[in-house]
Amino acid sequence: MKRVIDIFLRALMTGFAIGIGGAVYLSCDNKYMGSFLFGTGLFVILSFGFNLFTGKVGYAVENKPSYILDLIVIWLGNLAGTAAMGGMLLCTRIAPIGEKAAQICDTKFNDNLLSIFILAIFCGMLMFIAADGYKKIENPVGKMLAIFLPVMAFILSGYEHCIANMFYFTIAKVWSVNTVIYLMVMTLGNAAGGMFIPFVRKFFIQPEAAKK
Repeated sequence: MKRVIDIFLRALMTGFAIGIGGAVYLSCDNKYMGSFLFGTGLFVILSFGFNLFTGKVGYAVENKPSYILDLIVIWLGNLAGTAAMGGMLLCTRIAPIGEKAAQICDTKFNDNLLSIFILAIFCGMLMFIAADGYKKIENPVGKMLAIFLPVMAFILSGYEHCIANMFYFTIAKVWSVNTVIYLMVMTLGNAAGGMFIPFVRKFFIQPEAAKK
């Protein structure tokens, strides 16, 4: 039980970190600067060892089936954190950023679910690249690039990140049954994308050492 609480709390803190990134993105008129600053959230998450669903789901390929339970706890913790962050910001003077979030949400809800799923797959791939890159790259500059470049890429490309969207849905005040359906599709797409690279790496790509 203590382990589950630790996982949840680390996921909860992740929700706040994503909220910080989302808020600064919505506050920026320049989308390029906003997409870069959004990376602040992922920087905090990876630097402090917090739990982000899209950064952890790819490792399901390498773990036991029980790891799925950890992912569910992480997803719920991320939801609680982003919802709490969004709810608190709605009580502040920067609450009008919710209007920009509502426009973003309208674009998502006017899209079809297949499109949402595919866009979520590519976001999932980028988030695994960021998490795994930060974990394995030893050069400090490379670590920073592994964080900020994938985030900028998914935002500027319009890919779907289920956890970031939890924050947008909250601050835009658009939660509904339809919202939950879209969120589930985004989550499945992120999971598929996040597991794609480690799946190929594990079953199809020959290790470098074996090539020699």
